[in-house]
This record gives sequence, C-alpha cells and structure tokens, in this order.
Amino acid sequence: MDTDVVVVGAGPTGLMLAAWLARLDVDAVIVDSKHEPTRESRAVGLQARSIEIYDQLGVADRVMAEARTAPAARPGYGHSMLHPVEFGSIGLGQTAFPQLYILEQSRNERILVDALNASGRDVEWGTTVTGIDVIDGGVAVRVSDDAGAERTITARYLVGADGASSAVREARGIAFEGTTNDEIFCVIDAIGVRGLDNDAINIRPADRDLLLTFPMEGERHARVITLVSEGDDDDPDALEAAIRDRISAAFGVSWDSHTWFATYRVHHRVAERFRDGPVFLAGDAAHVHSPVGAQGMNTGLQDAHNLAFAFADVVKRGADDSILDRYESERMPVAHHLIDTTDQLFSFVTSRDLGPRLIRRIGPRVLGPAVTRVVPHTWVGNRGFGYLAQLRVRYRMPGSERADGTRDPVIGRRLPWTGRNFAALRSLTWQVHEYGSVNPGVVREIERSLGCDVHVFSAAPGTPLVAGEFYLVRPDGYVAARAHASDAVQIFGQALPGARTLEAEA
Repeated sequence: MDTDVVVVGAGPTGLMLAAWLARLDVDAVIVDSKHEPTRESRAVGLQARSIEIYDQLGVADRVMAEARTAPAARPGYGHSMLHPVEFGSIGLGQTAFPQLYILEQSRNERILVDALNASGRDVEWGTTVTGIDVIDGGVAVRVSDDAGAERTITARYLVGADGASSAVREARGIAFEGTTNDEIFCVIDAIGVRGLDNDAINIRPADRDLLLTFPMEGERHARVITLVSEGDDDDPDALEAAIRDRISAAFGVSWDSHTWFATYRVHHRVAERFRDGPVFLAGDAAHVHSPVGAQGMNTGLQDAHNLAFAFADVVKRGADDSILDRYESERMPVAHHLIDTTDQLFSFVTSRDLGPRLIRRIGPRVLGPAVTRVVPHTWVGNRGFGYLAQLRVRYRMPGSERADGTRDPVIGRRLPWTGRNFAALRSLTWQVHEYGSVNPGVVREIERSLGCDVHVFSAAPGTPLVAGEFYLVRPDGYVAARAHASDAVQIFGQALPGARTLEAEA
C-alpha cells in the first residue's frame, strides 16, 4: 500500500483528521479538488469540546487568540429587544473553556492546515477523486490533477470527508436518508450592522419571519441568518437588497454592505452506514442537519478525533481491524440524536402554525425576565451548557449500562474534567487514572502488566470519579472501563485493544 489512510476533503473534518493522523504518526494522504482552504466564513460556532480537542493537539492557544466569546443571547420579537441572557462562564467547573465561542470555519481550516504543515505534511490541493475500487487489503483511489494527470493511490483505508454531496458516499452507493425543508434560508456576513445587540447572539422571531445573528470580528460585523420569501428575485444582488429591505421593515435591523451572501435549504440526513469495509464517512458526508445550536462543524471535528485514534489503535498498536467498527457504533447515534433534537427546535422556530407563532410571540415577554436572570446560573443552565458544548456525548461501551438498566455515570463518557487531569491526555496514550487514594503496589502492577501509565490525582468531589477506583481512559479522553484495585488488571486487559497482559502471555 502507498499509505495507511487516504482522506478525501480538506474541510474542517478532513483537516482535523489529517492533522491528528500526522500527530499520531499514522501515514496518510489528504486530497481536495479545491486549491486552498475555504475563504468564506461559513460555520461560526466553536464548542468547548472542540477546543479541548484543539488543546490536546497543541494549538488551543492560537484558537483562543483568534476566537471571540459570545457573552450573551438577546431574545426579542420583531423590533423589540428583550432582557439579555448573560452567559458569562456558564460552563465553569465542567471544562477549561466554559464560555460560548465564535470562530469562523475559514479560520479553523487555516489553523488546521498550519498544524498539518508543521508536521511536515500538506494537502494535495487541486486533486479530484475519479474512482474508488476496493481491493485485497484496502482501497485503490484514482485521482487526477488540474493538468489531467492521473494516478492511483492504494491505502488500507479511505475516509470520505467531502461534504454533503460526498463523491465517496455516492461511489460506494451508501444511502443518505432523511428530509429537506421547503423553506429557503440565506446567510449574510453583514458589515455596518445597526439595530442589534452587537456583542450578543440575537434571536428574533416574528409572526412569519425569523432573524438570527452571531457577532463576528470587527465593529458592527455580524452573521445574519433569515428566511428567503417566496417570489424574491433569484439574482443574488437583487435578492440581498430585497432581504435587507424586508429585515429593516420587520426587525428594524439594517447594514451597509456584506462580504458573503448565500442561500440554502436545511437538510436533515444521516448516511445509512458510516463504515463500508475499508471506506469510512465523516462530517457532512455522514450527517447534515439544521444550524440550530451550532453543532454541525463541531460534530465533524469530533468524528475526526474519534476516527483518528481508532486508526492509531489498529495501525500503531496492532489491534484487530474490528476495532474500527466502534467508530460507527459510537458516532452514528450522536448524529441521529442531533438530527432529532435540532429538527424539533428548527421546526418550532420556523413553524407557521398558530400555536408555535403565539409561543414565539408571547413566551419571551412573559417568561423572559425570569428565564434570563435565573436559568443560566442554575443546574438547568449548567446541564444545558454541557449538551450544547458537546461535553455530555455518551458512547455505548461494555459496562456503560448496568444490569438494572441504569447508565454508568463514567464509562462511555468524556473523562470528567477536574482542573488538572486533562494535561495527561496530551501523551496521546491509553492510560489509567486514580483519584484520591494512592495505592503504590496496585499502580506498579497495572503499569507492569498492561504497559499503561497510571496517573494519580487528588480526590475529585463534585464529579462521579470515586476515590479508590481506577479508570481506564482512551487516548481520545473517553472512559473505557472502571475497576477496583483487585480486578483492575483483568478488566482493563480485556478492554485494551491489542493489549497482552503478562498473565495472558504466561
């Protein structure tokens, strides 16, 4: 084989995957028919879990230097702005990145391209996939460059991260099941905006309209999302002018100019499978949904993170190829859950039925003052941040569901953050954690038998991490198993991919 992995598509998902494969020393090639990273801002929201992944990759300082926070949401109706929902550090205690962040897709891509370049690798720009064949031991990917020169790349695995219209997905005949909304939306990166809270996320429904805005870098610069009315002109300049006039009349919001304008329909679709033999799908090639909650780009980044470490377990640790099945079993339920939740929210905010329209009109005025002042500082707000920031994503693993039907609070979850323990994840290795009860003899036995480092931390009150128990943590930060000292070697040895304990060798 020419390489271990071919990645098709150099958007956020493909670039994150390529950067991680380089960091994990897994040989890979990434190709894209474009000639450079995206120039348009496109997606704008960056969630805390994605920044944790950037931190593990070693580029969080740059991410945080370029990102801006969204300190509040400003609900309203029509021309009226209501009391702001102040976020502050709403996720304090859950993560080192407890706020809501704005960082355009184009900036994410450039950060990832630079990380890839720093590892000595680059994207093969201007390279188009023309054919895919599954062969013994992997895939043969036929590509051509701008000059028409063709060649074939052989690899153990292929990942389609080439967007909603994925050529890889189409070539493999994988269905993309779901629905497309009738409404047409537009996105405008507007300059010189007036009539908004320029530092906040503005959410303003009207009787039969919707305005959603996000603050962007620069004074009075905002991402504007709204509906396109039936009968509007198809010419982009005329359409943007008509939308500007309508928004001014309906919401009292105007702007001087724009740097980007595009229209789109909202899709809710999930591929019927994320793995097809040696071929995988990730990001928008695997799932697309509404922009509600700024989940799309972040979900793709986390697909890439999950898949990169699965590849490393097989390619570098010698684990069986079946380990890669966990990617679909873990990430597909996440995609379906997002489709369900964002579809429901999207349907509510766009519905023209009388009930939702009345709730959108009356709800913010009646409940707004109490909700905006109290909820962000309560258990509800704290838990809501966990979901929004994708810190509460749960994978189904052996032991994650108990015999009584309840779910284990740790297994299958992202490792609870204690303020110090995430630094250990930068080793990019399987590891064992223990909190609050040092047992040197057990520590030495685990390290000797399993070849895993054991990290001992002080007790972690307020988290589900129990003193005296040991936790097997995957390199991607998810807890794979827990055990008492007496059976830690046996249980962890069964969970470690490619692991051979000294007892098994004997």
